[in-house]
Amino acid sequence: MTLTLFNPFAWGDAEKAVLDRDGHLVLPGALTTEAREALLLALARIREQQIAHGPESGPDDPSPCRYAAEHDAFLASLIPHPQLLELARAALGPVIRYDHCVALHRDPAFQGLRWHSHEYADDEPRLGFLRIFFYVNGFAADDGGLKVVRGSHHFRDSAVSLRSDAELEAAWLPNKRHSATGEPLRIERLSAPPGSVILMWTHALHGVTPRRPESPTRWSVVYAYRNPGRPSRARWLSEEFERRPPPGAEGLMSLY
Repeated sequence: MTLTLFNPFAWGDAEKAVLDRDGHLVLPGALTTEAREALLLALARIREQQIAHGPESGPDDPSPCRYAAEHDAFLASLIPHPQLLELARAALGPVIRYDHCVALHRDPAFQGLRWHSHEYADDEPRLGFLRIFFYVNGFAADDGGLKVVRGSHHFRDSAVSLRSDAELEAAWLPNKRHSATGEPLRIERLSAPPGSVILMWTHALHGVTPRRPESPTRWSVVYAYRNPGRPSRARWLSEEFERRPPPGAEGLMSLY
């Protein structure tokens, strides 16, 4: 029997329009209790493997966190989950590929994540790349919270990499306006209750605030899907996993 991944949530033309306009969409509390419990166990297992694996040596290091679904049967089983694929296709259209699954543990020592975006077919807007974040125990805006800039994905600037809000405000934001609303681009700090799901287009600028020292680990995982047509630099997928995908995921693994 397939685990119920999502609680009922609104999805239609209005939600798709928000995602396309702003670059991200929050679905508060979308994960079921059953899914959250199973994800917590899986992510704890990945964390144990990461500790045993040691520090990542570089972008090609097949670490348990970067290749999370390849290191845990439950995480792998979600790649072709009907509800997850339905959500991905609602944003991307019917023809999609699995790109990667990354575990994102944010413990109390986490000092935040710099502002950045990601590339994919930068010169071909019809090809989409979507990240679907599962925030198992949620986050507060000032405690490992996600920072965004609505409309930044329209600039398709995958070269941004800035350490602080001040640097972003000084070096990238000036004179930029939202292409749909005309409003000046600005930094926003999100918060999300436990079990929230956030969809984000790959070119959307984002960062993460530091954790509070007294806070428990923030458990989350991201599943990424894309329209085929161009190579993906973030396609963290081993040849073995591609040859032997989890049941139901066979048609999602090819590059094109």
